[in-house]
Amino acid sequence: MRVIGDDGEQIGILPTREALQMAQEKGLDLVEVSPMARPPVCRVMDYGKFKYEQSKRERVARKKQHVVHLKEIKLRPKIEEHDYTTKLRLARDFLLEKDKVKFTVTFRGREVAHPERGRSLLEKVLAELADVASAETVVRAEGRMLTVTLLPKPAKSAPKPAAPKSAPGAPVEAGGGAAG
Repeated sequence: MRVIGDDGEQIGILPTREALQMAQEKGLDLVEVSPMARPPVCRVMDYGKFKYEQSKRERVARKKQHVVHLKEIKLRPKIEEHDYTTKLRLARDFLLEKDKVKFTVTFRGREVAHPERGRSLLEKVLAELADVASAETVVRAEGRMLTVTLLPKPAKSAPKPAAPKSAPGAPVEAGGGAAG
């Protein structure tokens, strides 16, 4: 088997017993890195330390990732203004946390005869949340419901700093004219 030392330098091709004995003398482990290679590649390393550092890297990666959830907010065509603003504020919070939001307008009884009320309500929602969201789907009817799904807009990168301005009281250069 091909052996790589603990410092990353290739030692060469050694019999398994010899490589194992060399690792034990250093107080380290012999770990098979590439079993399909011909000859198989093994590395002399502290396996416990390796596993610990690997789990640490995975924890940091998990901490940085964000799972997008789908939050649903249900509305009615005859919703009162205060309830509407409360649900809009809740949706804005979800969108700022980078979650998708699905708005559903449910019709009951005779309300089904006036789908334009629900459609205008969803259009109003889209207009008011346009600064933080964009529509993933168009407003569509599903039985006794109208739905639309909103995606959070990507965060804008920091604006570039403006050109440096001269200090107050510093002389201002006039351009173009000849001094005379």
